[in-house]
Amino acid sequence: MIIGVPKEIKNHEYRVSLLPVGAEMLRKQRHRVLVQKGAGSGSGISDAEYRAAGATIVSSAKDIFRRSDMIIKVKEPQPVEIKMIRKDQIVFTYFHFAANRSLTDGMLRTKAVSIAYETMEEKDGTLPLLTPMSEVAGRMAVQEGAKYLERPMEGRGILLGGVPGVEPANVVILGGGIVGINSAKMAAGLGAKVTILDIDLERMRYLDDVLPANVATLMSNSENISKMIAEADLLIGAVLIKGAKAPRLVTKGMLRMMKNGSVIVDVAVDQGGCIETIKPTTHTKPTYIINGVVHYAVANMPGAVARTSTYALTNATLPYAIEIANKGYVKAARKSKVVWTGINTLEGKLTDDAVARAFRMKYTPLETMIRR
Repeated sequence: MIIGVPKEIKNHEYRVSLLPVGAEMLRKQRHRVLVQKGAGSGSGISDAEYRAAGATIVSSAKDIFRRSDMIIKVKEPQPVEIKMIRKDQIVFTYFHFAANRSLTDGMLRTKAVSIAYETMEEKDGTLPLLTPMSEVAGRMAVQEGAKYLERPMEGRGILLGGVPGVEPANVVILGGGIVGINSAKMAAGLGAKVTILDIDLERMRYLDDVLPANVATLMSNSENISKMIAEADLLIGAVLIKGAKAPRLVTKGMLRMMKNGSVIVDVAVDQGGCIETIKPTTHTKPTYIINGVVHYAVANMPGAVARTSTYALTNATLPYAIEIANKGYVKAARKSKVVWTGINTLEGKLTDDAVARAFRMKYTPLETMIRR
């Protein structure tokens, strides 16, 4: 199989989808790897390193898409890339379809095979390819939130951990999953007063056991959310429903309860966001203000720490890339639940029910297209 690695073109996206060692491993399995010139530069990886690993450096994205059987990316295909995707070509990347109707329609028109990192699920319900970037984003949410609480950034002018004689900031986290627990670790480590809201009692028991004493758990419901956002200096959206659009937990009306200069970091923006007033931003212009509240909603947060993120991501994706390349997507899907759950579009049909529900589109069960 010919595997193509294009350079990412989303705003300030510096990650790359394959390391030189990954190219070397694929080459040992008798696959050919094409890497676009400069694809790894944002993560500190040179073309020479890819060449040494046996990859072929290709000058243009057009050639990568034209020549490759499988495209491995980090972020969803941009409009110019969708135009280059061919029928039956495998595209292996983060898609987050439920937050983007035009992307969904575009990939359906290509009749390509869309295998989405974020919906690939293990038998125990864990999401192995979403987890590493959720870990990064959860930690970054606190880092960015702390920065935008500073007065020059139009925040309240609060130090997250306070100092002796001055109380710390209140950090409220909506969701106790991977993003939530990583945010809590960072915020608690800086000395903030942290509250995590979740709907899963067992998860809250676990969080209560493993997190320090300055982290409290609270049942997530409208009453408790209203109470806590009024106290929050930093509000972090960390809600995830696999493959589906995030539920709106904070309405525009509720925003009036928040303090002037408080900060929202909605990590769920990739899936539409859990704050009604959230809209995707970029690393170039990461924030905007509504009702005196600073909103940070960069849709590719981990791209800012590209070297860390690239290594964390490719550690998780490479085994599946090799499996798909070795077996083809049909056989790989039959053998692996993880690959099976990753297929979101096939032959111009939508095979993920959560995405179909989000847009009220026709859903075609994958079982009707691939016999297990």
